[in-house]
Amino acid sequence: MSSACSFLFIPSTGYSSTVLSFELLLCFLLFVAVFAFWLRPGGLAWALSKAQTRPGAAIPGPSGFPLLGLALSFTSSLTHRLLSRLSESFKAESLMAFSVGFTRFIISSNPETAKEILNSSAFADRPVKESAYGLLFHRAMGFAPYGEYWRNLRRISATHLFSPKRIASFGDFRREIGVKMVEEIMLKMEKNCEVEVKNVFHYGSLNNVMMSVFGKCYDFSGGNGDDGLELEGLVKEGYELLAIFNWSDHFPLLGWLDLQGVRRRSKKLVAKVNAFVGKIIEEKRLKRAENGRLEVAGDQHSHDFVDVLLDLENENRLSDSDMIAVLWEMIFRGTDTVAILLEWILARMILHPEIQAKAQAEIDSVIGTNKASG
Repeated sequence: MSSACSFLFIPSTGYSSTVLSFELLLCFLLFVAVFAFWLRPGGLAWALSKAQTRPGAAIPGPSGFPLLGLALSFTSSLTHRLLSRLSESFKAESLMAFSVGFTRFIISSNPETAKEILNSSAFADRPVKESAYGLLFHRAMGFAPYGEYWRNLRRISATHLFSPKRIASFGDFRREIGVKMVEEIMLKMEKNCEVEVKNVFHYGSLNNVMMSVFGKCYDFSGGNGDDGLELEGLVKEGYELLAIFNWSDHFPLLGWLDLQGVRRRSKKLVAKVNAFVGKIIEEKRLKRAENGRLEVAGDQHSHDFVDVLLDLENENRLSDSDMIAVLWEMIFRGTDTVAILLEWILARMILHPEIQAKAQAEIDSVIGTNKASG
């Protein structure tokens, strides 16, 4: 019995020692390989990439933590500052590579390099996050793959929405929005002695894009049957979903679990978007059927972007689902981005009083000190 136990627990032959040594060697080699992969400039995702570069031409960058890469950096609200410091420490301001899980990243802190990237068709395709896909943006201009469909959307937008004539036609309405925003700020200051300007900017930019896209506008108090408040909620929910650092985007195995509920929330939001935008499209179709297919010639405010999409010829016509995706993106991107930009401008002027004084002097020299901006 004791000899049997000795045979089970103590390798007593040269063959067993050889097998054990071979297994240890394999484990050591595997560890070295994984460690070498991790230490490669840019981290694990770049090491696993099939993209080949010339010897010695690898893009510099940090390896980050094993498997995670720089994932933890994206849980901070100051990720941009951390990446900037890293690019300086690696002397990689022009281009820096890094990994987040199994996703490759490249950033540039150099304006000329960034301009070259943004103007190159090689970088036209944007990686579609799970939330962007769930929110229909893969069928809109922002995330649609570079090709005939994307070029068609760009051509339609440039011709019918962003043309100088079209923009100029809404000048009076934009001026009216500006006056209402100033009045709203003054009212809130008199009442509360403080104002959250982002909310005022948000409603102003929302009205601007809604008028040009749908021919609608909303009261700052949320009138029009509370449609304005509903749309405001849809846009805010969409931005929250896009802003979430979704682990499933970078670790495919986690995608099945939907641990953060991004997929579930996106489906719920898209159902509301389809109902909201679809209702506006149907209302437009009924109005066109009642008044005839053509609107009054030259009346830019009666012929909005929905009319443009409905008037497209057969070869360029979009399906209802694609129309909803395009219109939803117009609302989404034309609202919060403008509000954030205006808020940042005010914040920078507060931090630089000399610039604020210069702007105020310029305004006073043009319109005077006792005149309204309208």
